[in-house]
Amino acid sequence: MAMDAEAMVVGAGIGGLVAATQLAAKGISVLVLEKYLIPGGSAGFFERDGYRFDVGASMIFGFGQQGTTNLLTRALAAVGESLVTVPDPVQIAYHLPNGLAVRVHRDYEAFLQELGDRFPHERSGIRRFYDECWQIFRCLNAIELLSLQEYRYLFWVFFQNPVACLGLARYLPQNVGDLARRYIRDPELLQFIDMECYCWSVVPADRTPAINGGMVFSDRHYGGINYPKGGVGQIALALARGLERHGGRIRYGARVTALLPDREGVTVRLANGESLRAKRVISNATRWDTFDRLVPLPLPPSEQQWRDRYQPSPSFLSVHLGVKADVLPPGTDCHHILLEDWAHLEAEQGTVFVSIPTLLDPELAPPGRHIVHTFTPSWLAHWQHLSPSAYQEQKTAAAQALIARLERLWPGLSQAIEVQEVGTPRTHRRFLGRMDGTYGPIPRDRPWGLVGMPLNRTPFPNLFCVGDSTFPGQGLNAVAFSGFACGHLVASTL
Repeated sequence: MAMDAEAMVVGAGIGGLVAATQLAAKGISVLVLEKYLIPGGSAGFFERDGYRFDVGASMIFGFGQQGTTNLLTRALAAVGESLVTVPDPVQIAYHLPNGLAVRVHRDYEAFLQELGDRFPHERSGIRRFYDECWQIFRCLNAIELLSLQEYRYLFWVFFQNPVACLGLARYLPQNVGDLARRYIRDPELLQFIDMECYCWSVVPADRTPAINGGMVFSDRHYGGINYPKGGVGQIALALARGLERHGGRIRYGARVTALLPDREGVTVRLANGESLRAKRVISNATRWDTFDRLVPLPLPPSEQQWRDRYQPSPSFLSVHLGVKADVLPPGTDCHHILLEDWAHLEAEQGTVFVSIPTLLDPELAPPGRHIVHTFTPSWLAHWQHLSPSAYQEQKTAAAQALIARLERLWPGLSQAIEVQEVGTPRTHRRFLGRMDGTYGPIPRDRPWGLVGMPLNRTPFPNLFCVGDSTFPGQGLNAVAFSGFACGHLVASTL
């Protein structure tokens, strides 16, 4: 049977686009099928009344200019693209219980000084903990991050740098909590480390792999947090341009309804009744959506084993605000996290995240205005079985409650609002095509580090998975890693 492409990618999220561009850069014919009108998925954007809002968070790793962990920079460069970025001097300003207020400065020593000033009796333990995270990062940054399932590549990497590989191997089964308790005793400081993990892994330190922690806790001071001019959506648009320049294709409005793998390839069925064929297919849908919705076959035992270990993370209640600029005092930081009670760290609408990207790129909003994007974890079950009117009422009430909490930081915020858009887990499920609007997997219990996270292969030789439900997990730099790994692996099979 004739093939429509050597490789097809289902979904134009960042992981899928990086995999596609890696293949196209190697001369492999690639077709990306995207159900929406623009690329990016949860790293996309939308526009209202002169504002350009990021769909997801604007705290971006991976745009550094040195080492090997700058995966977004490298992914764009592979297809002749680059973006102008703005460095963020503070990763996060924390506003936590008992008046615990800490800013994570881009400068490592400034951060250790500020955290040590709050916990002077733990100053030595703080340094030893974060310094060990640097050891993990240096191992990661010494090797080229590609597929862990392509054995010729692994042999080559080990031969090139055995010390870094062995250094990483010892941390594979460990979690951040293991490292933290090795050096730290203060209960409140350990809760702070929980929040340091939760803000990007959506689980506390005991359930966050040490290798992931080493990457995040160090890269924010190495490559830093850098915001792309024009918004986060520019990343996907640039990858799409580079893909097409290298001979790849993207079809928008192409909703995939079934994936039928066989010995020679995979048949892809679309909602319009069309059938396409490819030698290899990469699903950028979640593994739950891939095997529950797209592959009409019994669930493979390996996928069931993974589900026994991991569950979907919550989605988010997101409130996008266009506000008068004078409500934010001079010196306001771009990213904030607010929590009033440690017991509510993982609760429905407990922890509040805030991004103000116009502090880094004022052109995202009309003159004299700012974007305030606030979001908080929320489960789909909280929004189900509501009439249209009840759903709107609950959205309004939840948004008002969230804004009221932010007024602790910025009094008068509610009176400064000119534009307001509210998204719920139902919104995320609808527009992103993700089961329950989830933002990826979280371990059901205390995991054994990164051991157990699925890689890119599936039980079907011609079907692969990419994105945040594969190793190493959530975040743009993480899914870029997944895209590099998947692209390298699929290319090796072709």
